[in-house]
Amino acid sequence: MSPRSSTAPLLLAIACLLVAMASYQCGAALAKRLFPLVGAQGATAFRLGLAGLIMVLARRPWRSTRPNADWRVLWGYGLSLGVMNLVFYMALRTIPLGIAVALEFTGPLAIAIFHSRRAVDFVWIALAVTGLLLLLPLREQAHALDPVGVMFALAAGVGWALYILFGQKAGVAYGRDAVTLGILIGALVAVPTGIAHAGSALFSIALLPLGLGVAILSSALPYSLEMIALTRLPARTFSVLLSLEPAVAALAGAAFLGERLNLQQWVAVAAIIAASGGVALSVRKPVTGPLAN
Repeated sequence: MSPRSSTAPLLLAIACLLVAMASYQCGAALAKRLFPLVGAQGATAFRLGLAGLIMVLARRPWRSTRPNADWRVLWGYGLSLGVMNLVFYMALRTIPLGIAVALEFTGPLAIAIFHSRRAVDFVWIALAVTGLLLLLPLREQAHALDPVGVMFALAAGVGWALYILFGQKAGVAYGRDAVTLGILIGALVAVPTGIAHAGSALFSIALLPLGLGVAILSSALPYSLEMIALTRLPARTFSVLLSLEPAVAALAGAAFLGERLNLQQWVAVAAIIAASGGVALSVRKPVTGPLAN
């Protein structure tokens, strides 16, 4: 086998993961444009409800049955997915996209730290805490972050951690169908909440193109691309690349939403990214699974 043919699958996987990260954040930027029309709750309903329909039509999960699989794991995965997406969009109402993703990333970071046992990990912990302290609105400043938005973003981090833990087991039990079934269960959280908040506006035909864009960019497309990466990349490489997501989110917010971070906030995002990458490189058994925001 030639060197070119042996590296092609690796390059394809890296490209898929990078496109998936960009797709996530472009979808989030697009969803934020829906907030004035249907609220964060309605945007979440569009994301998971329409994505669930797309994935069902594409995957047709009813063709495969797993009678011995643990449904509790699947429901834990789906419910954590739904809540995670809802509170993340609630955070985006008042804080910039890049900062929200950086705060949310504390969930995967905490899991990685929990699986570490070496002294060097305390360096990464200190770096992550430093980044968080620079982001959190601890002082009364004109440009301080909204505390409610910060709490929603941190809650999304907890949801992301649970999503990873349940997602690992659900992926083993249900294979690629876990994503489709998880989105459908998550939609049971998002869609009723969106209808309760937005009412009939959620069924406006005029908003359907935006809703489909959010569903495809934030869920259907990146989940599919990420699965390709997961099956071809070593877990350590996957984790390191994933730590770039807060920076991708900050760039997407600047490009599509006109959000500008000050120097201190960029330093904070960079510190969290460095801590995430450092932990991913230093853990002996990196956490893997179907990761997504």
